[in-house]
Amino acid sequence: MRRLAGLPPLPAATLLLLLLLRGAAAAALVLRGRLAEGNERPIIGILSQECHFEKFHRFGSSYIAASYVKFLESAGARVVPIRMGVTHCLQLCPSWSQLETGVAGLQEITTMPFILNLSDEEYDKIFHSINGVLFPGGGVDLKTSEYSRVAKIFYRKALEANDKGDYFPVWGTCLGHEELTYLTSGEVLLVNTKTDGFALPLNFTSAAKDSRLFKNFPDDVLHAFATEPLTSNFHKWSLSMENFTRNEKLRNFYNVLTTNTDDEVEFISTMEAYKYPIYGVQWHPEKNPFEWKNSPGIPHSPSAVRAAYYIADFFINEARKSLHHFPSEDEETKELIYNYTPIYTGTFSSFQQIYFFD
Repeated sequence: MRRLAGLPPLPAATLLLLLLLRGAAAAALVLRGRLAEGNERPIIGILSQECHFEKFHRFGSSYIAASYVKFLESAGARVVPIRMGVTHCLQLCPSWSQLETGVAGLQEITTMPFILNLSDEEYDKIFHSINGVLFPGGGVDLKTSEYSRVAKIFYRKALEANDKGDYFPVWGTCLGHEELTYLTSGEVLLVNTKTDGFALPLNFTSAAKDSRLFKNFPDDVLHAFATEPLTSNFHKWSLSMENFTRNEKLRNFYNVLTTNTDDEVEFISTMEAYKYPIYGVQWHPEKNPFEWKNSPGIPHSPSAVRAAYYIADFFINEARKSLHHFPSEDEETKELIYNYTPIYTGTFSSFQQIYFFD
């Protein structure tokens, strides 16, 4: 190394320290650049749920419909499945002691799931490795299912993180939307509606135009949402505006952006939290481009597909604000959905493809 004339050479230890400081400064500049630009490699966790359909049991213990994965990928995200801590035991076994000692007279052996809970540390590691979470639709219990238990963990972690300035978005679709209302209020306040298999336009509230979700949508997309049946509804339970308004916790937490009506019941179809990046839709944006069950409840028009894309694009842009990441590229690679192969299930279910997990 060349030295300035008249100055003594620097000791080797001093030179090493200067080089290390220079490298640390360069790394800090890179990090500040990433903070300014946001995250261009977002990863979303999708919550799996117990296989509640009999025909699913032979494939695994829990599942994620592939349309949710495609929906997120279409807007530039990758997906990590958040698997249930589920395995199987004999369906006819009444107790663990009989499993251990053997049960006489069991001629037909079938299985049912039981829960082996992952530790909070394991879920915490997943949470700090992903940039958002999606609670999908399905058919399990809002209070007692493993789906609900794990949703509660991620919901609480999201609240804590956002309170500390650590941006982390949450999205709930259909059952996930309903789960959010339960997690926030502590009560199941749903009412029965005849809304299974219908495509509906959205009735925008006055709050929608200034909402985070809709305010940057093109006018023609908003007009299509309001005038065309673009939202796919496959639910038998809804949160009525009456029950929402009566519940102080919900009323103070969520801003109602759209409603729909079944007979005399006005129910909430889109909402976002006032303080947190938490969003819920009672309808299914992922079905428009990626599910092909022959049903009037799934619109495939150009407007319907375009509307679905804008919803996905919004949520992924929210996820880009999160700087969570896996500890290493190897750990990231092992957790991605690419390690699993979806199964074609269109002949016996409402989903074209499903990811199953043991």
